[in-house]
Amino acid sequence: MENRAPSIKNSQTHKNYFKEPNGKIIVEKIFIMGIIFASMTPLVFADVYIQNDQQYVGDDGSVHIVGEIVNNLDIPLNQINVEIDLFDENQQLIQTQKTNSLVNTIMPGMKGPFDLILTDNEAKNAKSYSLLLNYQASPPKSQVIDITESSLTRDNHNNLMITGTVVNNGEITANTISVIATLYDKQGNVAAVSKANPKPDYLGSEDSAFFVLSVPDKIQTEGIDEYTLIAESEEYAAVPEFPVGTVILLILTLSAYIGITRYSGRIITNLFSATNLK
Repeated sequence: MENRAPSIKNSQTHKNYFKEPNGKIIVEKIFIMGIIFASMTPLVFADVYIQNDQQYVGDDGSVHIVGEIVNNLDIPLNQINVEIDLFDENQQLIQTQKTNSLVNTIMPGMKGPFDLILTDNEAKNAKSYSLLLNYQASPPKSQVIDITESSLTRDNHNNLMITGTVVNNGEITANTISVIATLYDKQGNVAAVSKANPKPDYLGSEDSAFFVLSVPDKIQTEGIDEYTLIAESEEYAAVPEFPVGTVILLILTLSAYIGITRYSGRIITNLFSATNLK
């Protein structure tokens, strides 16, 4: 069964609902879970959505619409595509195009970028766009394809390149391995994306391979130094990674849990006092 999730830029609404706690143990659990969710969930209360999207014109004059798809469901997704409506300055529909996620299977809690490339003159007149996300549930995959190291450099012609090593930690051969890079600008939007296959594009169990990713748009990637990488194969998905900030927050969460366990009566009393200030 196909799912369709519309996304119109700058049109999200957020609502929060809270229930009054009933008893000391419940309050402790809510307090602990509140810290965990605050450290690990984004401020968009949706299960599958598009974020950090933008439109730009590449060095070759082609129009790009890029962004990333976030899967906050507890199941993997595949057959993922983005339907994009382009509008002129009078909000009249110019054309509708589709593009696929560069990541074939987006695992729970992970992201997949997309890049729609248009070369016709009609698309260059587009002043705005809307996005519609289509996806299906996927069978689970073991998350064992890992990128163990990477670096971003530029060659003598100022072309941006990302190099690194990908490894198969699974028990069987991984076929058709691909590495996908998402680059971000200073505002946190997706600046560019790129996809490449290491040579060879198959790896036996515990084998590794070197990869090179190039990004041709020099103007778009000028000053860019933040990026994420994800790798997958036909059989396996990428190893999930936690940002440094998330790790720190998880450590603070553990400290908070220890504090609550030892001093729960004092903390809960203070919580009620703080939430009932006049």
